[in-house]
Amino acid sequence: MMVVFFDPGQMTARLDLEAPQAVPDGQGGATVSFDVVASLWARIEPVSFLVTEEAASERGTISHRIWVKFREDITAGQRFRKGTRVFVVKLARDPDETRRYLVCQCEEETR
Repeated sequence: MMVVFFDPGQMTARLDLEAPQAVPDGQGGATVSFDVVASLWARIEPVSFLVTEEAASERGTISHRIWVKFREDITAGQRFRKGTRVFVVKLARDPDETRRYLVCQCEEETR
């Protein structure tokens, strides 16, 4: 496998990593809230944009590639937050298996 060369100076976005926490609602279900796990530097690369129609309104989904320093605790289902923007992690992978960086495939929904 080839080693990925990446300039860490390109990590200019400050993101909060949030993990889901299920809180019982007292009726057998749960309410999901997100707690901040860490604050980290990242590089955000827009990849694609998809527009769908739901109930006579349009919804856009933007996919992003987010680069962060390697962490073992980033998994699908977590999310990154930058102000009011939320990026849901769909997949996290080590691009060259050297444990230097993680590339997270994320989706950002817009209305």
